[in-house]
Amino acid sequence: MNPSSAPSPNGTAGRGDRTRRHNLSRVLTLLHRGAQLRSQLTSQTGLNRSTIAALVAELTDLGLAYESNPDPTRQVGRPSPMVNADARTVAIAINPEVDAITVGVVGLDGVLLKRVRYETESPPTVAEFVKISSVIIESLKGEYETAGRVVGVGVAVPGLVRVEDGLVRWAPHLEWRDEPVSQLLAAATGYPVWTANDASVGAFAEHIYGAGRGISDLIYLNGGASGIGGGIISGGRPLVGRAGYAGEFGHVRVIDSASESGTREEGSLETEVNRAALLQALGLTNVDAETLDTALQNSTDPAVSALVRRQLLSLSTSLRNAVNVLNPEVIVLGGFLSSIFSADPDFLIERVRAQSLEPSFEAVQIVPAQLGSDLLMIGASELVFAPLLDDPSAFSAELADSR
Repeated sequence: MNPSSAPSPNGTAGRGDRTRRHNLSRVLTLLHRGAQLRSQLTSQTGLNRSTIAALVAELTDLGLAYESNPDPTRQVGRPSPMVNADARTVAIAINPEVDAITVGVVGLDGVLLKRVRYETESPPTVAEFVKISSVIIESLKGEYETAGRVVGVGVAVPGLVRVEDGLVRWAPHLEWRDEPVSQLLAAATGYPVWTANDASVGAFAEHIYGAGRGISDLIYLNGGASGIGGGIISGGRPLVGRAGYAGEFGHVRVIDSASESGTREEGSLETEVNRAALLQALGLTNVDAETLDTALQNSTDPAVSALVRRQLLSLSTSLRNAVNVLNPEVIVLGGFLSSIFSADPDFLIERVRAQSLEPSFEAVQIVPAQLGSDLLMIGASELVFAPLLDDPSAFSAELADSR
């Protein structure tokens, strides 16, 4: 133990160290969510200027922050330095899908620096996923380890992920069951790995940086090649359920097709609203989100318009249920759900309004995700940055010892 941090007999030094770590976390979290003038940090934290200066200096020494000159055209009086999260500290983010594995690099400032999309002819097995991901990471890490450091890897999986240890219990479209993805990828790359449900991390990313910024109660639904998932922010905090499986809106029934021989997926949202049907109608195959969005916006085919309407009608039933049960302030639609919503937003909003309890729908906004195709990369990176933001000095020391 460092003698300077050893607690005194009355515990004063120990309390002081805990306070310093807490304040360091507060300041870095604010910087992670956007650059701040040093004077803004003072007003937002309630700490005095000398304490903020000391905390910023410590974060700078840790390679987590730096100061720059503010915009002189927006200053009145003596300028206060601008404090920034250091984007040379990065996280690797990965999203496996049935048709591709996407790997991204995200800076501590929350900006996606690079994205690599590796298309696959069939859903990758876990072994294939680990191999492909580790090869891509190896090709990237030289650049980012030289300029700064890689903190770890975050994986956003379209399936049920146990929150306590990141075990993928069931990703039906990938056919992964009880797979220790974090453990396997950590062994292959040498980096610590965190794994979570894709829509849950997407909800958190939109809550911090996107359409849900400043919103305490929101629902996020993501539509991807592997189906539809959801994430919930309630009272400003992620609502994940006992084991982390909350938000599976894709498996909620939207059409009454109950029968003795019916399957659990029959009549579900992701059966009635799916990307594959849209691609087939548009004459497309394996494309990214931007290409699909553009194709839908530019299509003049009546059959495509009719399909979009049918999918929006089923989606409206699911959103009606969410509004009545969870009473959100904002519903954010991502992936291909954003694309079909943008094709006819008034139709979806009116159908949800007509089906919802009137008081529950009051002031509800339905909006497309703002982060677009960056969303899951940024969301997965938050898994990596969370322990760093919680205790910057301890995590930095632990990271240094592991190298």
